[in-house]
Amino acid sequence: MRAPGGRLARLSVNQQTVKQLPLPELAGACAKFGIAHVGLWRGPVQEYGPEAAARLVRDAGLNVTSLCRGGFLTASDAAARRRALDDNRTAVDEAATLGTGTLVLVSGGLPEGSRDLRGARERIADALAELAPYAGERGVRLAVEPLHPMFASDRCVVSTLGQALDLAERFPPEQVGVVVDTYHVWWDDRAPEEIARAGAGGRLASFQLADWITPLPEGVLLGRGQLGDGAVDLRGFRELVDATGYDAPIEVEIFNPGLWARDGVEVLAETADRFVRHVLPAGLPEA
Repeated sequence: MRAPGGRLARLSVNQQTVKQLPLPELAGACAKFGIAHVGLWRGPVQEYGPEAAARLVRDAGLNVTSLCRGGFLTASDAAARRRALDDNRTAVDEAATLGTGTLVLVSGGLPEGSRDLRGARERIADALAELAPYAGERGVRLAVEPLHPMFASDRCVVSTLGQALDLAERFPPEQVGVVVDTYHVWWDDRAPEEIARAGAGGRLASFQLADWITPLPEGVLLGRGQLGDGAVDLRGFRELVDATGYDAPIEVEIFNPGLWARDGVEVLAETADRFVRHVLPAGLPEA
């Protein structure tokens, strides 16, 4: 399968999509296919070393579009909150070292035994008030990512783009933005107007793609589909985001054990091909 290089200018491959590829192999494969952008995760970056990872991607000519993830800011226990804030400051520093201006935040679920969604969301706002200036001073924007409502109890009490914007808009747009991830927001009939709202306010920090397939093969967390395999109008979402004036790279972030079990370079080439066929304008010339 040949990845069409000239049409991949906006493609960013999130590291988790091909997590079977160590960072040096990922960098080499991206160079082979003409992919200039990657999204990275803190675990592999820490294992490799943030400074070494920054040198590697820079030497490969790659741009880091985002670092995932910070967040988990909903703890009600004072000691746990301090640990979370410290960890997020470290994440900001790692993002700055990698040269990316976007740190993706997965906000956190309900504390054990709690049913207070409103209180959990307010604790996120309190944490952002401490973290946003720190991030802004280092040239990093905190990107609040809403997750599908099925994650609200244990992973992310921010379930809609509207809720994410309600939090982000309390802070300067250069400090706090939002993530539009098709896997999480495709079902929401308010998503188009909230995307427009995010664009108008300069809040669109990251645009991520994955498809929604049924039945979910490994539960909701690891059930993201390859582009074009599911129910999401990927091209339609790209058009909505582009209409706001957003012209930054578009990340493909897929968690799927079926893809991870395959040859990573083959998956990368397939992802590039699917990006062209299902995301870019139909009938785009070869180069």
